[in-house]
Amino acid sequence: MEIVVHEDAAEFAALAGPFFARDPDRHTIALTVLNGMVQHGHGIAVLATVHTDGEVVGALLCSPRRPPIVSGVAPEHATAVVDALAGAGFRATGARGPTAAVETFAAAHVARHGGTARAGRVTRLFALDALVPPQGVPGRARAAVPVDAPLVHVWRTAFVAEAAPPGEAVPTLGSVAQEIADLGGGEQLWTVDGRPVSQATARGPVVGMTRIGPVYTPPELRGHGYAAAATAAAAQWALDAGATRVLLFTDLANPISNRLYPRIGFVPIHDGLDVDFDH
Repeated sequence: MEIVVHEDAAEFAALAGPFFARDPDRHTIALTVLNGMVQHGHGIAVLATVHTDGEVVGALLCSPRRPPIVSGVAPEHATAVVDALAGAGFRATGARGPTAAVETFAAAHVARHGGTARAGRVTRLFALDALVPPQGVPGRARAAVPVDAPLVHVWRTAFVAEAAPPGEAVPTLGSVAQEIADLGGGEQLWTVDGRPVSQATARGPVVGMTRIGPVYTPPELRGHGYAAAATAAAAQWALDAGATRVLLFTDLANPISNRLYPRIGFVPIHDGLDVDFDH
């Protein structure tokens, strides 16, 4: 087995992209981060691939100021990956991915560097089976347009404060406006009498997979089915855009969202975990 730490993003993408694409459910976050790196030049802090007999059997990537995504690090490779990263001068601040992968990576990291691994958010990944749009919800969906950017920015800021992992950056108004333009309709607003009351975001498909999120309804407007309707609209947009797998994450600490999404056709796939390392 060989661990290669890459400095060239294109080289990493050529090796890791096909590996991630073989299981787009498991590697949904890695695929979207990698796509952002390739398509939009988003920065990457560290890149590594695991090779056995000339074949790529694992991969890890980490955005600046974010914990590594370890969905591509098998438990039996965790120690070797941590050692290779340490040899390259990189010490992770945490880990994110499916629960078993995160737990073994965290154990290897603590064994190498000391300190403790502090468990954070526990998530559940859902995949769309057959879309069942909610019935009887007043209003209709429409795609966000540039004039909606200030409102969406306010909602994004509120979402980060309420539901995002610790340390999540608050987006700027400019970045929200650019995202609305880049998504080409994937930012769906549910409106009642012309007034936006909820939003759900779906990105364009990557190897047939798209993921919905964030989904946000202001507290004073909750309890009317708007989030379910907005999510269903975003899922339909993704299907129309060519997605064959529509995914979303929930926070297991939020019982409302974990009941909501199965009602519109989503089924659970696996649980995930965020951890932070205290050195």
